[in-house]
Amino acid sequence: MAQPFVEPSCRGVIGAEACPRAAGREIAPRRRTAVLAGCVLASAMAFIDGSALTVALPALRASLGADLTSVQWVLNGYVLALAALTLIGGALADRYGKARILTLGCLIFALASIACALASGIGWLIAARAVQGIGAALLTPASLALIGATYPKDERNRAVGVWAAASALTTAGGPVLGGWLTETFGWQAVFWINPPIAIAAVALLYAFAPPDKREARGFDMTGAVLIAAALGALAWGLSAIGEQQKDAAGSSALPIIVALTAAVAGFVAYGFWERRAAQPMTPPRLAGNRPFVGLNVATLLIYWGLALMFFLLPFNLIDQRGLSPAAAGAALLPFTLGVGVLSRPLGAAADKIGARTMLIIGPVGAALAFVWLALGRELSMIWGVIAPIMLLGIAFAVLITPLTASVLSSVDDSDEGLASGVNNAASRVAQLAGIAMAAGVGSLSAGYALGLGIAGALCLGGAATIAFTVPRTEARKHN
Repeated sequence: MAQPFVEPSCRGVIGAEACPRAAGREIAPRRRTAVLAGCVLASAMAFIDGSALTVALPALRASLGADLTSVQWVLNGYVLALAALTLIGGALADRYGKARILTLGCLIFALASIACALASGIGWLIAARAVQGIGAALLTPASLALIGATYPKDERNRAVGVWAAASALTTAGGPVLGGWLTETFGWQAVFWINPPIAIAAVALLYAFAPPDKREARGFDMTGAVLIAAALGALAWGLSAIGEQQKDAAGSSALPIIVALTAAVAGFVAYGFWERRAAQPMTPPRLAGNRPFVGLNVATLLIYWGLALMFFLLPFNLIDQRGLSPAAAGAALLPFTLGVGVLSRPLGAAADKIGARTMLIIGPVGAALAFVWLALGRELSMIWGVIAPIMLLGIAFAVLITPLTASVLSSVDDSDEGLASGVNNAASRVAQLAGIAMAAGVGSLSAGYALGLGIAGALCLGGAATIAFTVPRTEARKHN
């Protein structure tokens, strides 16, 4: 993950699982609690890794002598694998067993983390991060599905609350922990914390997970290859923009044009393939659901802007303002704590004023925060960073709960798990594009302000998308 907070709509994956009590395979409360702990540890490993790494990037860049374009692939190698394979990971969990695939994902993630920590060059690190992304694509959907398969429907809200609270706590502490580890032991320590967590999660699953119930599921590997190739071309094209501008006069923009054209062609080919695939990752019927499409386009735009900011801001805090990695991590806390503390009460407010209104107010507030950050580069830490970051946290607290509810209410109950997976994939694609664009514009002399200005425009585009595609009645449907 490129941003320090829990992905949207994860509860739909949990809720879509069949009730084990109704199926006559309920397990004892003590075992359920242990399984939940294992799932929380597995998920937290990925959350901590993403949020902690954010503030380690400047030190990592200096240590390996890498340029900004190369450094973005440390994040995007991971996100590319995660975005392309998450829905495949869910199908594998159904076919081969949720606990088994979760265990496999934890082991892959841990081994890849060791490889990251031992990396002596940027190419090695990027490759290891891509393998980490494969592990995360297995463990993330499997952990959520295993919670749903372990807890009866009438007890899932409590389990989801525990999972979400633990995830929020770990992601909130990630930047501070990552900054302290980087400052004290070096950036490699960010990766060394993963293997012990993975071992603890695997031990709990081995001791307490119920026998896996397997389901016949197909795999849309062709679709996964097409979307991965398209996303890779998009990321490369966006990240090369700044480098092309910095090159000597006469440099050609042709490679960038070719990459972006290939990305568009790949997305078109993916759309055609999904209409013909026997087991499509994104069933074509979803494309005809206007509110669902609009909500996911808005997710893409809003989280794209957020990923831009989270890539650019740590470099500004450390390289320009002279903060230590630990202090830079602490500067991000107002955002994460704002989201964690205010999401529930502000989400309840959507019942009174309507989710659609909240879905418009949130991105507009985020856009204002991004513009404030851009204009506050010369201001003090309090007014130039902390205050706009607090506004950003409030804006996303306004947004996240209504977004989750609206995505799930825009589809039939039988499609809630799929809708959650697609929405999470949209947020990860947004991270990929945002990080790549940040690396591109960040190479320019005015890249920080330009990137944040683009982030604000993207959020306004998300608000406009909601206004034009989500009717008032649809936004309130299941609030």
